[in-house]
Amino acid sequence: MTTEPASDTFAHHAISTYTQSDNPSAFLALNEGNSHFTSPDAKGVIVYRRSGRCLVQFGGPFAPAEDGARLLGAFVDHARQHRLRLVGIQLQRADAALYGELGFTVNQIGASYAVGLADFTLRGSRFVSLRNKISRALRSGLTVQEAPAEKWADALRELDARWLAGKGKHAKPLEFLVGQHGGAAQRHRRLFIGLIGGELAGYISYSPVYGSRSGWLHDLSRRRPDGPPGVAEALNSHAIEVFRGEGARWLHFGFTPFTGLDPASEVPGHSPAFRWLVGALWERGEAVYPARSQLAYKEKWAPDTVIPEYIAFRGRASLRSLIHVFRAANAL
Repeated sequence: MTTEPASDTFAHHAISTYTQSDNPSAFLALNEGNSHFTSPDAKGVIVYRRSGRCLVQFGGPFAPAEDGARLLGAFVDHARQHRLRLVGIQLQRADAALYGELGFTVNQIGASYAVGLADFTLRGSRFVSLRNKISRALRSGLTVQEAPAEKWADALRELDARWLAGKGKHAKPLEFLVGQHGGAAQRHRRLFIGLIGGELAGYISYSPVYGSRSGWLHDLSRRRPDGPPGVAEALNSHAIEVFRGEGARWLHFGFTPFTGLDPASEVPGHSPAFRWLVGALWERGEAVYPARSQLAYKEKWAPDTVIPEYIAFRGRASLRSLIHVFRAANAL
């Protein structure tokens, strides 16, 4: 077995081939800074980051259905041998039974949101406010285009710094559970930029989504803090029309923790105490993760599919392991 920095080529093959869990955020497995675990006894890969004495796994095993249990079992043994905690985040419902069988406690931790593109339109009264925001941005001189990331790399980094500075002096960029731009995986992503007077006013990076709801993931987005309202909305509206014209079926808005909680989505053996904690974090956890603002943006687009996502603890549910998830994501 091996545990090492993730290979873009190997990991991409796994996430695009072994899609039975239908994880809409699987492409984040290719983020720089991730590591991967493999076993000679099973095909596929497990993607993770280490936080202190804890291994934080992203998604389920990206493996053939017949190999998933063996690969996960080998990873559990690896953690046990090294006396490391183990927690998995952004698991899908299809993963839950597998983790339960191996002694994990599995709870819903949030949800991801998606819009079917075949019949999507911004017409109608429900989108009046959104259309007005887009019109305001365009009247300010905003133009939108798809662009090569390498050409705009310096401008993207500069905008990232300005955007982060606008969040306050203690703000840190989130990692792990959000995407990136640049690096070896950039060739698979698509970038849409907004310009005002020839200067970068905002951008959205989209990542491919594989499986039964294939399409694109609205991933990393930034806008100039002093720019007009509606830049992100105008960018996404433009991208939607491009994707629809290409025949893409879904636009995914990704995972937001603490949202979409539904007792019917919990699995047997879940922790009621942890369920209470997740509800409390939705009410008072904005300092840990900006869940409310993320959800508000996603709901503007009237998502028609809400997909529960899960966290799995080896053994009992643990606040300490949850903290490691957010440390891996640079949220703490």
